[in-house]
This record gives sequence, C-alpha cells and structure tokens, in this order.
Amino acid sequence: MLQTTVRLFSTKLGQQLSRCGGRSPPTLLRNYSSTHPKRASSQFIFSRLGDSEKITPIIARLQQESWDGYVSTGRGCHTLFQLLDTDSSGEISWQEIRFFLENVRESDVNPAARKEVLEATSDGNIDFPAFQEWLIKATMVDPGTMNTYASEHYHASIGSTPKKVDSVYSWNKNTMAQNLRRMQYAVRGEVVIRADAMAAEGRKIIYTNIGNPHAVGQKPITYYRQVLALCDLPAEWGIANDQIASAFPSDVVERAIEMRSAIGPAGTGAYTNSQGIGRFRDDVAKFITARDGHVSFPSNIFLTNGASVAIENVLTGLIGNNRDAIMIPIPQYPIYSAIISRLGARQVGYYLDEDKGWAITERELEDRRTAAVERDGFDIRALTLINPGNPTGQVLSREDIEIICKFCAKHDIVLLADEVYQRNIYNEKKEFVSAKKVAIETPGCENLQLISFHSTSKGLIGECGRRGGCMELHNIDPYVQTQLYKLASSGLCSGVDGQMMMSLMVRPPLPDEDSYELFTKEESSIFESLKRRALSLVQGLNDIDGVTCTPSDGAMYAFPRVELPPKALADAAAREQTPDTMYALSLLEETGICVVPASGFGQKEGRIGFRTTFLPQEDELNEAIVEFKRHHELFCEKYA
Repeated sequence: MLQTTVRLFSTKLGQQLSRCGGRSPPTLLRNYSSTHPKRASSQFIFSRLGDSEKITPIIARLQQESWDGYVSTGRGCHTLFQLLDTDSSGEISWQEIRFFLENVRESDVNPAARKEVLEATSDGNIDFPAFQEWLIKATMVDPGTMNTYASEHYHASIGSTPKKVDSVYSWNKNTMAQNLRRMQYAVRGEVVIRADAMAAEGRKIIYTNIGNPHAVGQKPITYYRQVLALCDLPAEWGIANDQIASAFPSDVVERAIEMRSAIGPAGTGAYTNSQGIGRFRDDVAKFITARDGHVSFPSNIFLTNGASVAIENVLTGLIGNNRDAIMIPIPQYPIYSAIISRLGARQVGYYLDEDKGWAITERELEDRRTAAVERDGFDIRALTLINPGNPTGQVLSREDIEIICKFCAKHDIVLLADEVYQRNIYNEKKEFVSAKKVAIETPGCENLQLISFHSTSKGLIGECGRRGGCMELHNIDPYVQTQLYKLASSGLCSGVDGQMMMSLMVRPPLPDEDSYELFTKEESSIFESLKRRALSLVQGLNDIDGVTCTPSDGAMYAFPRVELPPKALADAAAREQTPDTMYALSLLEETGICVVPASGFGQKEGRIGFRTTFLPQEDELNEAIVEFKRHHELFCEKYA
C-alpha cells in the first residue's frame, strides 16, 4: 500500500509538472492541491505515507530518482525542487539540502557546487531560482572538456557582439535545454576558438585539431570531381552536350550519365528517397559483399549526411530513458559523448590499454559493465567500437574484434562499429577486418545486433564538406528498422552530393577504364604521403624528452602522452584548467599549432596529452614537429 501511494504521488507530481509547461517556478504541490482540495500540503501526503522512519527512505528514493533523471536529461528541476521542499515553504532548508546531498552519488555533483550550496544554506534557505542556478553549477562537466572560453568568446569570434545580460531573455542559461548546455565537443572547443581569434588577427595557424584533409592542403581526386561536376551541371551543359566527350574521359561521362539516370530527371537539386538513392545503395552493398565475403542487402543500407548523422539517428532510436547507457572506448571520439549527453543517457567508458598499443581486454569490458549494471543500475543498450582508432590510431586485430563481438552477443548489447578509417592503415603488418565479417564467422555471434558506419570524409578522399556517409544494419529488428526509416524521413533525405560520393568511393574506376591510371596515381600519392607523415610525426614526438607516443598504424592522428613539471600542474589547478588544456593553449600561443587537449577525448586519471592530426602537408608538418619540441622545452624550462 505504501509503495502504491508513493507511485501515485510521484505520477500526479509529474502530471502537474507537465501541465505547468516549464514556465515560472511553480509550487507543484500547490497545483496538486487545486485538484485535491483536502490534500493541501506535502505534510498531508507525507503523513499518509506513514511514520517518519518510513518517510525518510521513501522520499530519499524519490529524490534520487528525480536527481538521476535531471543528471541524464537536464529535465525535471521543478520536480526535484518540490521533492526537496518537503514543507512546501517555497524554499529549501539546510536540513533538506543536506539530506539530499547525503543520498545521491557524490560523483554526480560538482565538488565546488556541493561546497557552495552547503555553505549558502547553512545560514538560511534558497528559493527556486537560486536552486536552479545551483543545479547548473552542480552538473558542470569535467573542467577538461568545458568550453567555457568558447561560450564566452563565440560571438567575438564570428564578428558580432551579443548583449551581456541574459536576464532580459526568457530563453536563457537557466531555461534552455540543460542537456544541450552540458554537451561538449572538444574538437571545436576552447583551443580552437582561441586559434580562430588569433587567425582573425592575422596570425598563421596550423590547424591539426580535426581530420579535415582538404582544409590543410590535400588535393581532391580528379575522377570524383569530374563526375560530380557533370552530374550537377544542367544536362544541356553536361551529359547531353556534344562537346563533353572531348573535355572529359569517356568513363567519367558514362558514369555521370548512369548516375543522373539513377537520380532521375529532377537532377541533384531534388529530394531523394529518405534511405538514399536505390542504385547508390546497391553500390555500397556490393562493396561490402566483396570486402567481407558475406552478402550485404541494399535494403539494410542507409545513406546519410556523414557518419555522424547515422550515429545520432541510431542513438536516438536506442536511448529510451535516463538509465540507458552506451559503452564507449576511452579515449573516444567526442561525438559519442556529445550525442549521449544531449539525448539524456549515460556513458560507460571502457579503457583501452595504452601500454599494449591501446588494446581491448575482455576483463575490462566485463568489469565496466558489471559496475554500471549492478552498482549504478544502468541498462547497457549499445557499445561503440572505433576501428581504426580515433584518437589513438591503433588497428584492432581480429582477436580484439572477436572479444567485443562475443561480449555484445553475450549481453544482448547492440554493437556500433565506427569504421570510417578502414582505408587508412599504414602498418603493412596490420589489416582492416570489419566487425560484420568477424560476427558472421564467430560462433556465438549469430544473433549479434550490429550497425556499422562508413564515410567519404576520411580514407583517401577527405571530402568532408560533401557529408557523405552510410550505415549498414545487420540482425536489427525489422520494426526498429522501419522506425529508423521514419526518423530519416523526418530529415527528408541526405545531401545528394554526399550520396553520389558514397557511390563513387565504393565503386572507383576499373583497370580498363580511361581514368584508372590517373586515379590510382593520385590515390597512391595521398596514401604514401600519409604513411610517411604518420611515421615522421610519431618519431618526432618520441624524440622529445617527456613525450611518448604509440605508433599511428591507422586513421589520421597521434595521441601522445606528455609529462609536465609539478609547478605546471599547480599553475593549471590555480587557473582551474586541466594541465593539457593549459599546455595546448601555450603551444598555440607560442607556435600557432592548434591541437586538442587529450582530456576532451577521455583518458586515465593523471594522464596528460593531446591529439594532433598528421594531415598538414609534409613540409609544414616537418616544421610543426620542430616546433613541438621547441615549445615543450620552453614550457618545461618555465616551470622548472
């Protein structure tokens, strides 16, 4: 009976919150009493629950549930306030807030905010607006991934000056979606914002913060651009023009005619099927079939605006409540933590072993899952695998992938395989093996639910701005697939240029076609240069005293570890920055090199480092390697 009453109270409270629409801070129990006149106060409800010995654990549990919901979704601050305001006074007393803080996970509360609210309430009470302000501080992210500088200097960086007082806006820091406020994306965070400001002042900046090949000098591949140009041109100036045969290779013209036919008479400016143009999905399916030796079905292929949108759509379909969790590798590509945070779920990190070349162990996976499920009460919905690794540059062995596939199959976890760097493998002793191939060929993984992602932004193409991407669904519930299609339909379709790029990437010119020789020459030149740059950057970093870097066997990045003097660590603490953020900003100011602090990707406690690409052209990268060393020596001398 007691539990039923508590559930009823919680349900009615939630209904009243829904009715208030999130406008002015309501006293929800007062609203509740308007529909139940005899129940005019929280004291009445609490008295109905039983004696004080029974009240305490019940109310504590409700507070915990409400807090958990707020931490994951950023919603429910009114409900939480009312649950803390047990006497309906409109304020939270010292006793109420102290009791609350003693019964939630300490790791969920920013330590500074915990101290602040305890001190603030020790001499009095706090009302709802003050509590709302405190919640923002209490759920601030780790300082290593905070975009504080970015939020403060964003408008200046784009050439406009905002009003400085947000209290004049009804939509402000307090009333906006709090999960968006907490979302962080370090790749374009504080260091990059500062770099942009310096560039606007005329300073030369070497951007190594993001895998954007064309932005740092990589030339586009001729074949792709020729076909795209003919497809985009009006027919009378392109494929239907008599003079085209003298201006373009014959295979380019033939491919453009074929692609325009697949697109339809409306051309590249019209919407397409929401899952992508059928013939282009055929091309992707044939590529996967040839790669893995196992059939791929075009009906399971979705063409998307880059892999990022595909990942976001899948996570949107996976995450259903605030205790859903996604396992992600640490270090990880920050798009995962960003989307997970925005969608209101929890992330559970499994750590890669740096000393073993960023390897994966079954014990690590099991231990992290057990802690999340049994200790924290989370429901692990999916696990992300990034191969080759970003930011770590490792290429997973078949054995590593088997460990992950078996683990996911054992626990009914959906495997998300991020395989966008599958062409970027520079170690001749390593090879890319897809998660799908391993899953199909590994006993015990017959029912593994798997979604794999690919992109035209990486590889040897680097056409990031085209936003070409795809995902393949394997062993996914047909009903779920229809809902993913519905979600894709809400965005109408992915960009046609991106869809064309996917088709071109997976079906390049053949050896007997006119464009083949130039195509292979351009691809080979890009690959060999990337291979040299990967080797020279890692060697250069390892030649610096106090810097160690594992080999970049794949992808586009190096992820070195940096040892800093104790005085530097103390200075960073005084500045309320992570040491690697302070180091990265120092590197930027001294050399103009823009890297990303390693804390933005996640790392073991006590580790300091950064991620850098090796995409700048070879002469510029060689200069950067010299500058890395010069800066490190100056930095360490400063704090000696």
